[in-house]
Amino acid sequence: MRRKPIINSMLDTDLYKLTMMQAVLELFPTANVTYRFSNRGDHRFNEEFLSELKQQIEYMSQLSLSDNEYSWIKNTIPFFKPDYVEYLKNYHFNPSEVSCKLSANKDLEIEISGLWHRTILWEVPLMAIISELYFSLIDKMWYGESVFNNLIISKQYDLASGKARLLNEAGCVYADFGTRRRRSYVSQDTIIKAFVERREPSGCIGTSNIHFAMKYGIKPIGTMAHEWFMGISVLESLRHANFYALQDWIRVYNADLGIALTDTYGTKYFWGNFNKRLAKLYDGIRHDSGDPFLFADSAILHYQELGIDPLSKTIVFSDSLDTQKAIKIQEYCKNKIKCSFGIGTHFTNHYKDSPALNIVIKLWSCEGIPVVKLSDSTGKTMGDPDAVRIAKWIFGDKGLNEDIIQITQRIQNCWSHDSDGSQLKNKKYITHLFSLVFNDLPKAILGSGTYRTQYLPHEKNDVEREDKSNRKRGSNRI
Repeated sequence: MRRKPIINSMLDTDLYKLTMMQAVLELFPTANVTYRFSNRGDHRFNEEFLSELKQQIEYMSQLSLSDNEYSWIKNTIPFFKPDYVEYLKNYHFNPSEVSCKLSANKDLEIEISGLWHRTILWEVPLMAIISELYFSLIDKMWYGESVFNNLIISKQYDLASGKARLLNEAGCVYADFGTRRRRSYVSQDTIIKAFVERREPSGCIGTSNIHFAMKYGIKPIGTMAHEWFMGISVLESLRHANFYALQDWIRVYNADLGIALTDTYGTKYFWGNFNKRLAKLYDGIRHDSGDPFLFADSAILHYQELGIDPLSKTIVFSDSLDTQKAIKIQEYCKNKIKCSFGIGTHFTNHYKDSPALNIVIKLWSCEGIPVVKLSDSTGKTMGDPDAVRIAKWIFGDKGLNEDIIQITQRIQNCWSHDSDGSQLKNKKYITHLFSLVFNDLPKAILGSGTYRTQYLPHEKNDVEREDKSNRKRGSNRI
């Protein structure tokens, strides 16, 4: 017997997917990308799960923006432009963009491919589906005889209320960030209802989930995710991806949505691109990996060195938070810098003896070139191993294990196999790696049988002096 659709609203997703979607449509409408699923834990799946997952993916094609949702977006979210809202109204998920299967050891393999602005919305609802299916088909011990009976819902409501009370008493400002790894739709609905009914002025300020923001009349919260920087690392520059990503965001949103994500290529390197102009334009920054206390110290120091009062800025902490951790960070930042908290799994999937899935879906490539996320936590590094090694060298993390001669030989070997142009995409990738290693040379980019050579900015001041209004989109800077 087939289950009913788990996702029943186009807006049952996180705001930052729609904000990035609008930016991609405006700046990179022809960019093609691939996403991949990664299981960071040891959970395993089965054929029944796979069959149900494929059915849920097919159900997604039936979704569209309702008239009420369309009106709500137009009247509630001022930074969505009219042409984008119309595009969203006509948007439909295309299941052919998604492929999924089980590996030999019963792990889940998922790939999403297509135009970036078309495929960008799959991640959040797909992860929510995977989690809900797992905890109803495979891990069944936590719920007893029926999933989400009234007793479980009542306990979850009381637990959420208790967490809200502790956060409120500590003066924490917090939001629900729990859509992707929620136990179920009911789970997230229950905790948000508890927050709304028992919140205090300094407490819950909203949710990342647009559907629940609309349902409960609270603020939808979100700006950008790592994929924004990862895509731009190919389309514009890897070495200065932070700079160009933040500049492009300003082009689309002006003074709105001013929280900058810091850790895609490591926070230490981020500070080098986060100059005084950007630091003044952005309301604050988001911490998503590494030690939160050291991060707070480095952020405060960076603002002070730029002559900016840290108390005029905000840090949004969002890395694997629970109630006690948020309270400790709140106490540490008091009278130093403003802070708020985006709390996810601890809110929407907190069950004793039944841990949440540790899963992600991340951008894997853009225009056929692998992208990477380095992060400030080693366990969160993602990407093609060769691309990760190159990126770590570029960003001063770990050195390459091979010398330049060996890398050059590998590049030449890849080229020698292609006499008819059939592996053009692979040649483009290898040339991209070559240009990263020899970054002090003119960059030769392979395309349509000819070479396009350009000198690239290497120093921060060179980047800052560029006239962004005249930049050609997709110029592949390094």
